[in-house]
Amino acid sequence: MVDPVLSLAAESQTSQINDWLWTVKPDFVPGWAVPLTAVLLAVGIAIAIVSMVTMAGTWLERKVSGHIQCRYGPMRVGWHGWLQPIADGVKLLLKEDMVPTGADRPLFLLAPALVLASIFGAMVAFPLAPDFYFADVDLGIFMILAMTSTTTIGVVMAGWASNSKWSLYGAMREAAQVIAYEVPLGIALLVPVMVAGEFNLIEVSNGQAGGMGVFRWYIWPWMNPFMLPAFVLFFVAILAETKRAPFDLPEAESELVAGFMTEYSGIRWSFFFMEEYAAMFLYCVVGSFFFFGGFESPLTSLARLTDVHVLVQVAAAVTIVTKGFAGLFLMMWLRWTLPRVRIDQVMTMGYKYLTPIALACVLGGGAWEVAVSPHLPWVN
Repeated sequence: MVDPVLSLAAESQTSQINDWLWTVKPDFVPGWAVPLTAVLLAVGIAIAIVSMVTMAGTWLERKVSGHIQCRYGPMRVGWHGWLQPIADGVKLLLKEDMVPTGADRPLFLLAPALVLASIFGAMVAFPLAPDFYFADVDLGIFMILAMTSTTTIGVVMAGWASNSKWSLYGAMREAAQVIAYEVPLGIALLVPVMVAGEFNLIEVSNGQAGGMGVFRWYIWPWMNPFMLPAFVLFFVAILAETKRAPFDLPEAESELVAGFMTEYSGIRWSFFFMEEYAAMFLYCVVGSFFFFGGFESPLTSLARLTDVHVLVQVAAAVTIVTKGFAGLFLMMWLRWTLPRVRIDQVMTMGYKYLTPIALACVLGGGAWEVAVSPHLPWVN
């Protein structure tokens, strides 16, 4: 029987970091040290990305909520409060890490690490630029969805191990909510997968090249009219997946104190927020790849005219990061605009409305690809 890990590795190309290390390796360094160093560097880069996204996300959240509510947000620590996330990080590192009496200590300590590890695993399939990635995984989106879904295990583990009714209620809500919305999320992504014919994020982006970096994005109705409703379904589903308002029932402070995080403090408490903001950014990047051109933009098109390889890579990286944070801003805007819905309304929307509509989008999108797309000159 084939090991699934080896099978996944066989389906992915060599990491660019690993290739670069082989070119600079001195003769006295053993061969086994190169992939080990590549893994350590990749882990370091992934930790840096998650940390930077979390710091930028918490700062942006406060500024967005402040301006929506006619306030300034953080202003004192650094210019416009940009050092506030660093101050918060230092405070959380110095706070006491407490375990409640009667809690299942091993599970209580393991749960935040498992939640954070899931997003690190998903980051493996995230290309930073067309020629710079951890692993060019052929089943990229499949791997991202599989790894991010394991977050629920950590959340349920945290709620169960806390020995608190509030935490347990929040964990059960998370499990029910994720099950209800992972189905329409995956089904909605089938529409761009059919249009692109690829699971690999880099290849999906390459399929949208041309059109001045804009007009061949899959979201446009002339590419496939079912893409826009599929994106709306996808966006609603990722709001529920990441526990963002109006679907933040697992953390509802007006009902459950802080939900599954009620008994956590210090750095372990921050692990849950690191995963949340990193998952928000990652899902927005996935949406950018499958609906909004991925690396393609007018900036990338202009960079290609210079025929300078490094400039093209930098332009592509700037493009995907900008699109990711644009989606992040939209999620924050909705959080501070819409009221929280009831848990029964959340379940009803997921099962009775989003899933059937997503299936209709798949049927319509598939029919369009078979009957119409072959005759469109701009598609072929």
